[in-house]
Amino acid sequence: MYEGHAAFHVPADEAAALEEQDRLRRTVEPHGPLPRPLRYVAGLDVAYATDESRVAGAVAVLDVRTLEVVESATARRPVEFPYIPGLLAYREIPALLDALARLTVVPDVLVCDGYGLAHPRRFGLACHLGVLTGIPTFGVAKTPFIGTFAEPGRERGAVSDLLAPLADDAVTDAPEVIGRVLRTQSGIKPVFISVGHRIGLDEATGLTLRLAPSSPGFRLPETTRRSDQLSRQALAEA
Repeated sequence: MYEGHAAFHVPADEAAALEEQDRLRRTVEPHGPLPRPLRYVAGLDVAYATDESRVAGAVAVLDVRTLEVVESATARRPVEFPYIPGLLAYREIPALLDALARLTVVPDVLVCDGYGLAHPRRFGLACHLGVLTGIPTFGVAKTPFIGTFAEPGRERGAVSDLLAPLADDAVTDAPEVIGRVLRTQSGIKPVFISVGHRIGLDEATGLTLRLAPSSPGFRLPETTRRSDQLSRQALAEA
């Protein structure tokens, strides 16, 4: 059983959550190579009940060589924190940690359906999970939460930087790179990658492309597709 995560508690209110985010973001390590050897990559996603009273978390562990699922786990929990943009991690992490704890295979990398540094306070779900588990983690999102970007080329593998807006009191004209915009398949919408913890942006981008092979040609990496299916199934079975 995987039990490598730190203790987690749901904050009492928004102010407490913001304070914890500010404290934990100082521990983020936004660089690092891919683990060697790299064998297992896990996708994590959640699905909410229609009334958002419950959430199902899912983890799908794939063999990076074959992209076949070698293990999966799900968990359902009541939602214990209100919907507040930028604080969704506090609604989703309990179920995701429960699902991770049911694994017998320890993933080498976690891929979240969400954001890492591409977050208003530079501490999205991928950062939070990475800090709690100590596992290299990054986020792959379907749309940008914040930032601006130039449209990448139309071919598979084309990239551009996701840039944070400059603050009014910025001392430099150089925008901050908070993520990468990647075209996983030619002629389709790109995905948005951001570092969570203990992995670099180049490494996360390369692995995302590897997880979204040209055949069968899906836009999202297989880690995200499989964990999305699992979370919806777990919710339907509740």
